[in-house]
Amino acid sequence: MPFETSQPLRFGDCDLTGIAYHPAYFSMLVEVNRAMFASFGVSWEEMMLERNLGMPVLKMDIGFEKPARFGDVLDFSMHVRRIGNSSLDLETFARVKGEVIWSVRQRIVLTSTEDHRSRPWPDDVRAGLETYMDPPA
Repeated sequence: MPFETSQPLRFGDCDLTGIAYHPAYFSMLVEVNRAMFASFGVSWEEMMLERNLGMPVLKMDIGFEKPARFGDVLDFSMHVRRIGNSSLDLETFARVKGEVIWSVRQRIVLTSTEDHRSRPWPDDVRAGLETYMDPPA
């Protein structure tokens, strides 16, 4: 079952013609990632400031299908495809009125903020991620 959330496309996310400026999608994706972790009770602030763990993106593959326009509401579905020892593969689809407008596959690696080396997922985080685990599409 994917994690689902929605975000409106704001004026500042668009170019002068009212079409989404594609770098704004990366900010939206970060917010979707944060919301997914928060949904199972782990905030990014806790991860970074209390547990000294970071989650940099190692790899990202994004495809754009259709433009989004100012005022559109983007509906996101984020699928956990694989949980490794310290890595995480996510696939996210952004839809407007049911149509996919862009999608992204990303690999995130859990690291220490102190030495920047990979760390295994804590049991509580792994359990939360598993609630959104889906087989590859």
